[in-house]
Amino acid sequence: MYLADSRDAPAVVPHPGRRWAAVPGTVLALGAVSLITDVSAEMITAVLPLYLVSGLGLSPLGFGVLDGVYNGVGALVRLAGGHLADGGGGRHKAVAVAGYGLSALCKPLLLVAHTLPVIGAVLALDRTGKGLRTAPRDALISLATPPERRGQAFGVHRAMDTAGALCGPVLAFLVLGVAVEGYDAVFTVSACVAALGVLVLVLFVPGRPGGVGAAGSAAPTSPLRASALLRMPGLRRLTACAVLLGLTTVSDSFVYLLLQRRFEVPAQWFPLLPLGTAAAFLLLAVPAGAVADRIGRRKLFLLGHLALLLAYGLVLAVPGGPLPAVVAALVLHGAFYAATDGVLAAAVAGVVPDAMRARGLALVGTGQALARFACSIGFGAAWTAWGDGPALAVAAAGLAVSTPIAIAALRSSACPSAQRTT
Repeated sequence: MYLADSRDAPAVVPHPGRRWAAVPGTVLALGAVSLITDVSAEMITAVLPLYLVSGLGLSPLGFGVLDGVYNGVGALVRLAGGHLADGGGGRHKAVAVAGYGLSALCKPLLLVAHTLPVIGAVLALDRTGKGLRTAPRDALISLATPPERRGQAFGVHRAMDTAGALCGPVLAFLVLGVAVEGYDAVFTVSACVAALGVLVLVLFVPGRPGGVGAAGSAAPTSPLRASALLRMPGLRRLTACAVLLGLTTVSDSFVYLLLQRRFEVPAQWFPLLPLGTAAAFLLLAVPAGAVADRIGRRKLFLLGHLALLLAYGLVLAVPGGPLPAVVAALVLHGAFYAATDGVLAAAVAGVVPDAMRARGLALVGTGQALARFACSIGFGAAWTAWGDGPALAVAAAGLAVSTPIAIAALRSSACPSAQRTT
């Protein structure tokens, strides 16, 4: 057996007055790093789609390829990040620092990148940094947290991360409004904020978690190989379902472009569209994590995709609709992330031993990200060939078919005693 097993222990209901007190300091410190880093990253993300499509004349297919590269490169590197972090007794912080540092170095490079190939290369390098840091960071969170509270811990981290995502577009909007060289000013401020995030990580995140999470899983004494991950049925099923659902998860950038075009949102307000998603994610992340600890992380993960399906349906059903329809679509989009992002990581942590934690998280995250890479290319091609409405209809139909398949697969793999914590 690889686990001792955290899934078989009944979920412990936290005392309502001690919810935040139960969150380890490592989680809060990493949340602060993610908050600062997301301010920097979302400043770029908020202006990039409109800059490339409207400013540089990039076609939806071209943007789909670039957006896919932006996310796909990081997915491939994530496996290397997980392997490096788990090796040598655990180098999670060192690998995370390297990843955050590389992304920070890319921000000033956007000041001199004015052609699509160069911009693509800079974005790929930035995603390389993200790929390196994601699995070690999530491993540090899971290893520092008791198994019965992992959903809540990831919810707190994602809420802090999303607070940065909420502030980033606002800061970009303000900079664009006051700066003469708007885009260059955004890139400069973003670089300074990213450097601050790396400094906080180096100074305030401990090199090793306190071992709280180790009680939930006993690492095997024999040497661990990466191939051992593929022999874990629970991890295989989670990875397969994440890939299946990722194939029909339209990229955030495309969602905002769809909302801007189909609901006729003025171009100057485009950088603020991510705020709706981020605000809903921020408000729902911690409650969603706590609910996942109670009802089961797999169940909530699947319910999140139903929220995404409703968002697709709303965009299709109410083109050119009123402001409330835009708000509702963004709230559903944020609810999708609250119910899936940290919840999936917590579910993976429940089926992977400590010594392979980063690699297990990297495997699932890589599969999901590569699936979304394929979706970006396919959706961009469909939009170019058929238009935005038919392209979204195909994605919605695919999600409507794949969600019941994932439900059946995960239900068959979860024993009754495991469902509450995984």
